[in-house]
Amino acid sequence: MYINDVNLSPLVVAQASESYQSGATLNMWVEVLVDCPGSTGLFTYRLPAQLKIKPGDILSVPFGAQQLGAIAIRLLAKPNVDLALEKIREVEDIVSVGFFPSAYWELLNRVAAYYYTPLIQVIRVALPPGLLGRSQRRIRIIKGRGAEGSNYLLASPNPSTFLTPTARQIWELLQAQPAGDYSFVYLQQKVKSAYRGIRELLRFGLVESYLEPPRLTRPKLQKAVTLIGIIDHDLTTRQREILEVLRRRGGELWQNELLQICNASSSILKTLTQKGYIVIEEREVLRTEQGPALVGDGAKSLTAAQASALETIQALDGFAQVLLHGVTGSGKTEVYLQAIAPLLNQGKSALVLVPEIGLTPQLTDRFRARFGNKVSVYHSALSDGERYDTWRQMLTGEPQVVIGTRSAVFAPLPKLGLIILDEEHDSSFKQDSPIPTYHARTVAQWRAELENCPLVLGSATPSLESWVSVGTSPPSPLSASREGGQERNFNSSLLNQEVGDRNYYLSLPERINSRPLPPVEIVDMRQELQQGNRSIFSRSLQEALQQLQERKQQGILFIHRRGHSTFVSCRSCGYVLECPHCDVSLAYHHTEEKAPELLRCHYCNYARSHPKFCPDCSSPYLKFFGSGTQRVTQELARQFPELRLIRFDSDTTRNKGSHRTLLTQFANGEADLLVGTQMLTKGLDLPQVTLVGVVAADGLLNLSDYRASERAFQTLTQVAGRAGRGDDPGRVIVQTYTTEHQVIAAVRSHDYQSFSQTELEQRQALNYPPYGRLILLRLSSLDPIQVQNTAQIIATALSTQEEFEILGPAPASILRVANRYRWQILIKFDPDALPQLPDWEEVRSLCPQSVSLTIDVDPLNIM
Repeated sequence: MYINDVNLSPLVVAQASESYQSGATLNMWVEVLVDCPGSTGLFTYRLPAQLKIKPGDILSVPFGAQQLGAIAIRLLAKPNVDLALEKIREVEDIVSVGFFPSAYWELLNRVAAYYYTPLIQVIRVALPPGLLGRSQRRIRIIKGRGAEGSNYLLASPNPSTFLTPTARQIWELLQAQPAGDYSFVYLQQKVKSAYRGIRELLRFGLVESYLEPPRLTRPKLQKAVTLIGIIDHDLTTRQREILEVLRRRGGELWQNELLQICNASSSILKTLTQKGYIVIEEREVLRTEQGPALVGDGAKSLTAAQASALETIQALDGFAQVLLHGVTGSGKTEVYLQAIAPLLNQGKSALVLVPEIGLTPQLTDRFRARFGNKVSVYHSALSDGERYDTWRQMLTGEPQVVIGTRSAVFAPLPKLGLIILDEEHDSSFKQDSPIPTYHARTVAQWRAELENCPLVLGSATPSLESWVSVGTSPPSPLSASREGGQERNFNSSLLNQEVGDRNYYLSLPERINSRPLPPVEIVDMRQELQQGNRSIFSRSLQEALQQLQERKQQGILFIHRRGHSTFVSCRSCGYVLECPHCDVSLAYHHTEEKAPELLRCHYCNYARSHPKFCPDCSSPYLKFFGSGTQRVTQELARQFPELRLIRFDSDTTRNKGSHRTLLTQFANGEADLLVGTQMLTKGLDLPQVTLVGVVAADGLLNLSDYRASERAFQTLTQVAGRAGRGDDPGRVIVQTYTTEHQVIAAVRSHDYQSFSQTELEQRQALNYPPYGRLILLRLSSLDPIQVQNTAQIIATALSTQEEFEILGPAPASILRVANRYRWQILIKFDPDALPQLPDWEEVRSLCPQSVSLTIDVDPLNIM
């Protein structure tokens, strides 16, 4: 447990039965966990007589000079003897009633302990935004300059004449603002030594200081009009018309809707209220993501492998971990749907996690077509109000299905019957920053254990961690690859097999309707160049693109980077334009025709216009190198003007709902080609797609990361799996300069087993995951010398331990990002015998305030 100054391990919220009864005793107290950076431990507050507080409630409490969010941990009949009663302050209010059941609380404790994170930080991730609010100090002009002001200032037409320069600057800032009101923090940022000027203005009575309460998310209320009286003789013709509209609409309408239909004003409704014909009252309106109207969908007939997998999942009683290993297009989603259906009938709920927001529209539509309004989505792209209302809907305990990204693993579903991680291999399930650096798969496993329900991990390219976790019972990859036939990559004897204690391996070796996996054609771009083809498209890909529109089919082009070009270089002196804040080259982004050419940093978002001359030698010969999504779309428009294109990357999907809009346009046949980045690889089901082209596979292969090969294989296999999912056969063309690479060979034959065996042998030899465990210490600072020295001090302190290996310290692969210099230390150890890990508080104490330290447990990204 991270909290050092609390003698509780782990913290357990007292049961709700211990709720405060106002008549039980004159004085009662509550211990709370406060949401304040740097403060750990429990704080005691007095319970006001009017509030009935229970453990697990989210509260608003005074803390120092502000109000903060807090979690009620336990009630006390009397406070600690060390506390002076007169100094104990009262709880301000209840924000949300009882939320933390014991299993959920145990989950948060486990996350805090495993990822070395303060418990309140884990709670902050688990709750929707706006529940743990924070007050702020504000300064505003006193209207009319109150009576307490100095006489000569009150008499003066221009009070600023008598002020010091600092106070005058603040006074002018406040006067320029219409409300004459700014936060203390803002004034500190704008004016040096602002506190002195504010103190002077307060002394003269020109301004006042006040505490703004936390801006908490609240339910959205809207006025509703209800018909309660019979139409009688004391009504005007206009009033009768309005009541008739209300009657025809079922006797209830939202006020704004009624006024709009009748083209009336609110005064006429006020008159009808006074006459007793209608009642106007505020009611809550749920803010939830609205999907399109869908036609209902029934269960599909299953293949033998799907039926076998479903039977195994439905027979599970209590916790079990299932690896559902199915080739792309094998119908994993239908297995999920049919596994969930009986649970909803039993009053239980299901949690479905997906790696990307872009994947939720398509998956959500399939689930809503099957389960209607029992399906909710929960992810960071929702508004604060939508997340708050969806979160409260989960607390009702009604059977429901929640679909979300990694943070939805904390969704408070009280009767959880099944957890599913779709595309479980995806690195988006891991959080790198801010803390806690949790992996949704790990947390989902703990949650399934605590809720005593099954966890299903689905993927066509399972992570090596999940593959190894199902033990050694699956066949030797080499023997599996030699079997031949359509099942050369999967052993049919493993369609339904228990592996070890509560671990199951389920295989879906064939696509639906026995559709074949698309053949993968590898094109050697070295030969293309030798034969005079200088285009970014090989002749094979050009021919395939030409055929798309002729055959009225659709295709996907995958590029591993967004933007236009990966860097801009001077052809005279070789100078590369770099970001002034990061040690990376600037990428060229083309916005629109005749717009200024823009260079942008993909790390800190710094942007500048493209220079006409080289900043180093003044040469006009600046050239774009590399190909991003923008460059590819431009080249396509030039070579294939008849092809209709949609670009699908993080530049074109920034706005809310843009993922759904673009995919709907493509599904409706409004474009022939979808050009995009990693988003295209993640579970999209587009039956019309017959062609998949990978423009440059090499950008995925040669990275300084031990996981580079695994990621490259997964990405290329997944994007290849988008082709041929409909009635027409698919075709995949992969362009590369390294045709001999082991990943390329495995992708060509869709051979997961041979790839995994080779990769696992290398991992085992080097004691890397899944055979070893890693903890990455990331240090960063604005001062390059200080962060390097701090990294060396920490590495020296850790080197006294013999139970683990220290790699580093070393500069990060990109040393500077957003003007912060980054160093890292890698701790490697054997997971079978967990070593005596360092006291992380002692390690943190070695960092000066200017150096930040992040402890990343089980890191996926070590670059």
